[in-house]
Amino acid sequence: MAFRVKLTATARQEAREILTWLREESAGEAALRWFEGLKRAIASLREFPARCAIAPESEVFPVEVRQLIYGRKPHQYRILFNIEADLVWILHIRHGRRDRLTH
Repeated sequence: MAFRVKLTATARQEAREILTWLREESAGEAALRWFEGLKRAIASLREFPARCAIAPESEVFPVEVRQLIYGRKPHQYRILFNIEADLVWILHIRHGRRDRLTH
């Protein structure tokens, strides 16, 4: 079964902020390649998103929250999402070193 993948407004904004930061801190092409990989990782959730681990934040949210880890340390990001029927909602894209969400 193929799932549809949608980003919340928050996740879209976080993705834009990550790209801006990468372009300011890294070589332009490397940043764009990394960001394209992030988009591919998100798109991979179309197939079997339940393969991903339940995120620690799942304890404090009213829905089950899962996470897909993208990148290599120290540049790992957690793609936080939930699954509703045939739809995967990307809730947040957070750097792996950031504190866990509490609400």
